[in-house]
Amino acid sequence: MASIGGKMKSAPCAALVEDYCQRALRLAPVAAHRFADEARLLAWLEQTRSKGRVLVYLFDSRGKSLSSEELSQQLGQAGVDGQQHLVFAIGPPDGWSDAARKASDQLIAFGRITLPHELALAVAAEQLYRALAILEGHPYHSGH
Repeated sequence: MASIGGKMKSAPCAALVEDYCQRALRLAPVAAHRFADEARLLAWLEQTRSKGRVLVYLFDSRGKSLSSEELSQQLGQAGVDGQQHLVFAIGPPDGWSDAARKASDQLIAFGRITLPHELALAVAAEQLYRALAILEGHPYHSGH
C-alpha cells in the first residue's frame, strides 16, 4: 500500500490502516509506504519496477468499480502471472496527475462517492485484506 501525504492526522483512521495491514501480513507480505508527494511515489515505483515485475493500482474516482471478489480475482491472477509486487496507492487530495494515471496498470474507484483522503486509505487497507482473505478461503468475507 502506498499513499501521498505526511503523518496521518486521524488517529482512528491510522489505527484502522495499521490493523488491516497487520491482518494482511498473516496472509501475504504487505507493507505500507507514505510519500511526501506524487513525484516521490513515482520515483519509488520506477525504482521498484527496475527490480522486478510490478502491477500498480491507483485508487481514483475515474477508475473502474470492482467488487471485493473481482479485486481478489485480480490479485490471484497477478500471482499466477508471476507479478513480484502489487502496489495499491491512494493519491494526493487533489487527485492523480495524468503522468501518474499513465504509470498505473489500473485505476480503481470506490464507486461514485467521495471519501476523505485518510478514510480512503483505511478502506483500501480493508479491501486489500478482504481480497487476500477471499483468496485464502478465510471466513472474514461472508459474501455480502
